[in-house]
Amino acid sequence: MRPLDGIRVIAFEHAVAAPFATRQLADLGARVIKIERPKVGDFARDYDNTVKGMSSHFVWLNRSKESLTLDLKHPRATQILERLLERADVVIQNLAPGAARRLGLSAESLLPKYPRLIVCDLSGYGDAGPYATKKAYDLLVQSESGALSVTGTADTPSKVGISIADIATGMYAYCGILTALYQREKSGKGIRIEVTMFEALTEWMGYPLYYTHFGGKAPARTGPDHATIVPYGRYQTGDGKSVMLGLQNEREWAVFCEQVLLQPEVAQDPRYDSNSKRAARRAEINALIGKVFAMLTAEQLSERLDASGIANARMNTPDEVWEHPQLKARNRWREMDSPAGPLATLLPPVTMPDFEARMDAVPALGEHTERILDELGYSSGDIAALREAGAV
Repeated sequence: MRPLDGIRVIAFEHAVAAPFATRQLADLGARVIKIERPKVGDFARDYDNTVKGMSSHFVWLNRSKESLTLDLKHPRATQILERLLERADVVIQNLAPGAARRLGLSAESLLPKYPRLIVCDLSGYGDAGPYATKKAYDLLVQSESGALSVTGTADTPSKVGISIADIATGMYAYCGILTALYQREKSGKGIRIEVTMFEALTEWMGYPLYYTHFGGKAPARTGPDHATIVPYGRYQTGDGKSVMLGLQNEREWAVFCEQVLLQPEVAQDPRYDSNSKRAARRAEINALIGKVFAMLTAEQLSERLDASGIANARMNTPDEVWEHPQLKARNRWREMDSPAGPLATLLPPVTMPDFEARMDAVPALGEHTERILDELGYSSGDIAALREAGAV
């Protein structure tokens, strides 16, 4: 038995943030009914066609869900929604600003009718304030939150290569829903949860916000290197490869000088005996390290770093991560079905001994429409009429 077996989630979702949250719920056993537009569906279905003709985003975010096509603006949609909501535990939406309210799906409309319902609203900036009606996409929120300003090189601000604003928002929504379900067990009452992309990512920006506000200047953009800790970042070896390494304290600096650089006297040099001094002389430190590393291959350096207990990593490509020996050794890969056949998929990061996450199929658009409508009491004739009318 999975922790969320018996929990029913109705998801008015698209793209990344809400689907990321509901996929976590589905992994734990919740039944997630994904409401999609007839003929079109979640627009993330068409982001690309790299996974056997399917979108990589959609495959990643939508396993173990059921797809019900429904035109929310159709007059006959109201009755279908009422029957769905009567049986629901959670409603989650990341529709355009104001759309949920116009469709009667706001917490203000739903909670008086369904007092045990948990309503989770995801948006760019929330439903109040000067940005309430502003559209928000991941890159734009990375920019607005300041993440873009501290990422990249000195010359070029850069977006993070994955959708961190969406992922942060989805993760907080997931945690909030779990919290609300637990609270409902004690109070018997549902509640509204609001998560905004902007606030989720500004929470992740805590370090640069404090550093800049009280230090008087923002952390420098330093590419793959840490902005304020030295040495901490990418270093090239004699065979043209890169190794990432990082130090956390002065004890590690002394070990690094003695066992990796083979120059223990450097640790005692008054120019370099604190992180703040090393950061001020970053170019000197990197030149000193570069001379040593130029005489080593990446493999030799990694062995020396490992033997010294200095944290290090390879700069892997996505393909190298797919084949990563650690994932294989820990048996993290599973198989799920999809409209294009079986696909590999990773277990979620949280591992518990008494159950394994659900790994059901990625749904085809509208795949479960007839079955769900049948459960709601619609006859085959009713369903055919709804299709004819363009409601589903």
